[in-house]
Amino acid sequence: MSVSAESAVGHDELAVLKLLALEGGLEGDVKISCSRLADRLEASNQTASRRLQRLEASDLLERDTVSDGQWVAVTDAGERALHAEYEDYRRIFEADPEVELEGTVTSGMGEGRHYISLSGYKRQFAERLGYEPFPGTLNVDLREDSVRRRSAMASLEPVSIDGWEDEDRTYGPAVCHPATVESADGGRYEEAHIIAPERTHHDEDQLEVIAPEKLRETLALEDGDRVTVTVGDRR
Repeated sequence: MSVSAESAVGHDELAVLKLLALEGGLEGDVKISCSRLADRLEASNQTASRRLQRLEASDLLERDTVSDGQWVAVTDAGERALHAEYEDYRRIFEADPEVELEGTVTSGMGEGRHYISLSGYKRQFAERLGYEPFPGTLNVDLREDSVRRRSAMASLEPVSIDGWEDEDRTYGPAVCHPATVESADGGRYEEAHIIAPERTHHDEDQLEVIAPEKLRETLALEDGDRVTVTVGDRR
């Protein structure tokens, strides 16, 4: 039975994954022994073996044991885990941090179309984002690793959209983050924004994107298509 990466893999295992990537494990199989790995980690052979087992059980590493060692390769999931670590360090050391999120296009419930078309929001979008959005949102189901990475958006400075009221009801505030949307076939749209209620109970695996144009048509997207959404500070 497979063990999830979230429950089995911690910083120690990611350190092993990084060492294997530096040895060439992203390009293909590399040969390594537990004793050599243990020396690199300044740990026992049993500890080195246990960390490799956890990486394999979490599908971050593929292994083939032979008489004088083992051949190992970092999987696509392992590469994504390393990339998430890389994004963390970028936010620490780079002046203009970004958060890269990946997922698939999905159909929404139509609520976004209604709310972003309301006059109290449209006026603020025009003033603060520089455009009136197309009446509808691009909905993205985030991958598991991107759901975890989404929390990094808390370090980015948003564009605030104030709450307002009319004679019928009160509408809550929202936050927007500048975003670039890229499709799997290389299409790119740079003038989009992530939008979310300021106090939201929405699932963290859902992302809503607004733009001056209908992104599905501009990027030729359909349900199930993979997209990468790169989120940055307000501009």
